[in-house]
Amino acid sequence: MFDYSARPELLKDRVILVTGAGRGIGAAAAKTYAAHGATVLLLGKTEANLTQVYDEIEAAGYPQPAVIPFNLETALPHQYDELAAMIETEFGHLDGLLHNASIIGPRTPLEQLSGENFMRVMHVNVNAMFMLTSTLLPLLKLSQDASVIFTSSSVGRKGRAYWGAYGVSKFATEGLMQTLADEVDSVAPVRSNSINPGATRTSMRAQAYPGENPANNPTPEAIMPVYLYLMGPDSTGINGQAFNAQ
Repeated sequence: MFDYSARPELLKDRVILVTGAGRGIGAAAAKTYAAHGATVLLLGKTEANLTQVYDEIEAAGYPQPAVIPFNLETALPHQYDELAAMIETEFGHLDGLLHNASIIGPRTPLEQLSGENFMRVMHVNVNAMFMLTSTLLPLLKLSQDASVIFTSSSVGRKGRAYWGAYGVSKFATEGLMQTLADEVDSVAPVRSNSINPGATRTSMRAQAYPGENPANNPTPEAIMPVYLYLMGPDSTGINGQAFNAQ
């Protein structure tokens, strides 16, 4: 496991947007960031899940989060602009962006993968992530110390059979992270890095490995040290790097 111990007030007064914040790693990251002082913007497509995370953060006495129902699969360009305008009006700037939301799609040989399924995975995992990044970058540049974290995968660092569109999308994720990192290097107070969570006890993992015993994998909460490290000031200057949570 990534070795890092965060001080309690690590993210005090920071505004951080987490995609896919309704469950799994996204929910764990949102609650962890809130516990360390951040105002967390909970973005996801299922409002009931986001509200549950909101309620848990509120009940714990952490800074009041915000619920942002937003469907990355169907959102149109003007909706991204409206999202950025709302964040600027309500919060003034953005200190962090965790790209966590993605879909796995069919695990099948490329030969048997339909164009429709391939394009759906690429749209959610790559196109929507690009749209969010480019639209929110001006708000991140208003921060004194902003961090963008991209969620990668081992199959986005070395191609593996039958991972289809998901694997290709994670290669694209690493490419987007590296391109952004090179563009902001030394010219903006923004850093860009990726995390490969590894095998984690989530519904996506269960979907990919139905025969696996979930208890053998760490919980999302257990892999949070690297998420805290990269989102907080202790990683200032770290840019363009690919991290492993485990």
